[in-house]
Amino acid sequence: MQIKAPSPAARRGLLALAGLLFVPLLAAQSPQRLPVETLSAGMHRIQAEIARTPAQREIGLMHRPSMPAQAGMLFIFEQPGTQCFWMKNTLLPLTIAFLRDDGSIVNTADMQPQSLESHCSKEPVRMALEMNQGWFERKGLKPGDRLRGKPFGTAATR
Repeated sequence: MQIKAPSPAARRGLLALAGLLFVPLLAAQSPQRLPVETLSAGMHRIQAEIARTPAQREIGLMHRPSMPAQAGMLFIFEQPGTQCFWMKNTLLPLTIAFLRDDGSIVNTADMQPQSLESHCSKEPVRMALEMNQGWFERKGLKPGDRLRGKPFGTAATR
């Protein structure tokens, strides 16, 4: 049996198809970088990337090998609800704080890398902040404490 080489047009089509399949795979493995807002928790400053869209929230902090100590990601949802998070494809141990619209902490949860375990807010919220694991505890922050910044309608410098 003799196999014919594909025509130049067929080769271009196969290369285009391979590109369509390969480029999203590369993009899915690269950490996203989002606009940053400065938040504060008392004297502590946070440089929080803001995830507002469903696609941004879905990717979150996936595929990052490290994160600076004062960095995090603030997830903002359109409507209040019981928000649940897991750690699929997330390489860093994180702590999540579920936040009321005024920036007050509802509850926190430690999350382990690559885990599919759900961590949920104890009441309907529109926002959640992920930081390196233990950050809230080291800063003495607990439920009821309040973060400040533009997403909460308050100045981060107060």
